[in-house]
Amino acid sequence: MQISRTITLILQIITLVLAIVVLAIFIYSRQTPHEISGVQIFETPARTAAESAANRPASYADGVDHAAPAVVNIYTTKLITERTNPYAKDPLYRYFYGENDATTRERRENSLGSGVIVSTQGHILTNHHVIEGADEIAIALHDGRHTTAKVVGIDPDTDLAVLKIELPSLPVITFGRSEQLRVGDVVLAIGNPYGVGQTVTSGIVSALGRSSLGVTTFENFIQTDAAINPGNSGGALTNAHGELIGVNTVIFTESGGSHGIGFAIPTSLAKDVLTQIIEKGHVVRGWLGVGIQDISDELAESLNLKDPTGAIITHIMRNSPADKAKLERGDIITHINDKLVHDYHETLEQISRQKPGSEITLTILRNNKALQKKTLIAERPLQDTSKAHR
Repeated sequence: MQISRTITLILQIITLVLAIVVLAIFIYSRQTPHEISGVQIFETPARTAAESAANRPASYADGVDHAAPAVVNIYTTKLITERTNPYAKDPLYRYFYGENDATTRERRENSLGSGVIVSTQGHILTNHHVIEGADEIAIALHDGRHTTAKVVGIDPDTDLAVLKIELPSLPVITFGRSEQLRVGDVVLAIGNPYGVGQTVTSGIVSALGRSSLGVTTFENFIQTDAAINPGNSGGALTNAHGELIGVNTVIFTESGGSHGIGFAIPTSLAKDVLTQIIEKGHVVRGWLGVGIQDISDELAESLNLKDPTGAIITHIMRNSPADKAKLERGDIITHINDKLVHDYHETLEQISRQKPGSEITLTILRNNKALQKKTLIAERPLQDTSKAHR
């Protein structure tokens, strides 16, 4: 009798240990710690297509529970000084009455957006346009806490910014693998549309690698039909498991509301920007000092080009690497370090990836003759404002 009780107790202990091991494996598979200069973020391990299919949930509630606590509301305040005299901007009025014949007043302009807590140290990833020009940045957490944030760094070229808050026990989102996304995958958009409070919308990945939108300098957007509205900017685009795969950025709309065409910056790009801002304070990119554009069919015909591949140089900045390499307006860049470039965006991306100070070889077409030019890459100057118009 005593032996059977002992055996039963042993079996119960074994069962409990196995359950703990399985639970630990499940939790570890959801998020793996990763450090950036002592800053801890979390990232999911790579999954095969079969594993992703097997783990696809019937409900998204668990994914929302996993991600929502790490999504914050961002409230910004700008102090604007304006003249009270309605004629103060009129040149004729200023000519007769002087530049200073006007009183001024200050007013506060408020705006809102969203962000995602990405590290246990309090780093928040959001859009640059959400906090651009802000004098005060207030953060409201999902658990009801409120605090202020400081700007760690910005990258207007991708419309990303990194903020930091000082609070204990912060919920942190897990980075997913945006490079493994497929068109048709389910996605969730979490943010604060119109300031109504945290909201979750669902949809699918409509397209990948969208560019030529004229929103930012470096574009590689995830397109989705998940409803994204004003206030969602900077919020999380997650997969069905609640893992961050994009930062909601912009919508195509004529009315100001969602028309089912929204765009998010993939985490493959956002994580690189986050890493560089944390480590260096800003993003370092290669720079040639040229203006370039795609070669249209009409331009190719006028230049007698058989293949409109590459990017044509439209202007060259004085004393830039391109100027020192004796590049000329009208030159067509076809290869960078013997690698073919197909268009403007690929050319810009390849140049930006080069390490400042490194030497590259450009293959160009000049008067339909192929030439090779060697040049040293410089560091791309930091842009002060974003091109994005929302």
